[in-house]
Amino acid sequence: MKAITSTCSLLALLILCFSTSVLRAQNGNTVHQKDYIGENPTADADIKVVSDYTNAIVSGDLKKAKTLLAGNYIGYGPGPVDSANADKEMKAWEENYKTQTDRKVEFITQTFRVLDGDLKGNWVSVWGTYFFTTDGKSIKLPYQSTFHVTNGKIEGSIIYFDLLSVFQKLGYTLTPPAGGK
Repeated sequence: MKAITSTCSLLALLILCFSTSVLRAQNGNTVHQKDYIGENPTADADIKVVSDYTNAIVSGDLKKAKTLLAGNYIGYGPGPVDSANADKEMKAWEENYKTQTDRKVEFITQTFRVLDGDLKGNWVSVWGTYFFTTDGKSIKLPYQSTFHVTNGKIEGSIIYFDLLSVFQKLGYTLTPPAGGK
């Protein structure tokens, strides 16, 4: 039996909540979503860039996928310390292709514009399921990814998925470290 050793008994749970009504600023004043979030004026083009990237990655067309990333691209996730530039991201997918077959993806998108602050710009959110076969087992991996798109290129992305569920489907178990609790 395969085992994954964990130094903690509880993994961090990340919850992303969206509110369409009223927010509170740090100073306690009421602010409204429309003051910070707006319609993306390049929605169709940005969704196409992200859709083309996602389909290129899944189909194995890394050359096309890389052309859709900005030179300063940084991707984050699924864990809080996981990050990759464009080259590292492409190399990771090259490794995936060695063990994954029958790759398919289904997804829906939504886009919005952040009007001010550190996250200012156009964003495309993707909710999907990535299907593949590895070690003779069919894997169905739900994911959520959000892309920052500027001038027709993806500058950054954040992806969330449950990697532990994939390991468990492959026969791994979670066990505490030796001598630990």
